Amino acid sequence: MSTLNNREAFQMRNHRMLPQALIALTMIAGGSALSKAQEAAPLPASPGLAATVINAPPALTYVQPSPMQMFHHYTLEAFGPYPISGSLLMAGVDQFTNSPPDWRQGMVGYSKRFGSDFGIAATSATARYGLAAAFKEDTLYYRCACSGFFPRLGHALTSTLTARRGADGHRVFSLPSLVAPYAGTMTAVYGWYPSRFGAMDGFRMGNYNLLAYTGGNIALEFFPGGPHSLMHRLHMDNPHDAGVVDSRP
Repeated sequence: MSTLNNREAFQMRNHRMLPQALIALTMIAGGSALSKAQEAAPLPASPGLAATVINAPPALTYVQPSPMQMFHHYTLEAFGPYPISGSLLMAGVDQFTNSPPDWRQGMVGYSKRFGSDFGIAATSATARYGLAAAFKEDTLYYRCACSGFFPRLGHALTSTLTARRGADGHRVFSLPSLVAPYAGTMTAVYGWYPSRFGAMDGFRMGNYNLLAYTGGNIALEFFPGGPHSLMHRLHMDNPHDAGVVDSRP
């Protein structure tokens, strides 16, 4: 593969990961630690006063998602509003940088770039959830119950290549999480990319796909969603988020 081709592949994946990386960095700068649990209030000394006791929240317990719940997350992550809008945005960036140049400009070029970005996202999600079902893993993202910037950052980075397994949700190395980003880009290279692209390009693009996945986990850790978040109001919640705090650090 020529130096020009390598540079084009590098620029293409670099542009793809920039928005998620910027989101992650923004959220890290403004992130705050999880609030401390309220302790039980002491009983008043006078028996004539009404006693109000604030109970501490129960200990966190991992609840293994059902196959139907995992399928729901998969359909949203592969075909929902989140990957569609992301692909529309990334196709615009690729159109602006004319990457790859073989697809030229105009609506035809934009449609090819959108289809490619959406296809990579859908294939990556399909590989992740399909392999996770075969290995009986839970690859959803669970926010850390810890506090502090570095412990939470470490949790987000570790979660990129780990998953939960079994009824107790113990952490294991996740082959599906490692393979999925490369499955998406390799499928693109051999499925619809110009013929001059090969395995090394697919591997290089997969590296950036994995980095973007890591950035998404960091954003989920420091910028959690919820019913009152802007992303939820726009129906743009990241479906990779389990929506609960991790009970097994």
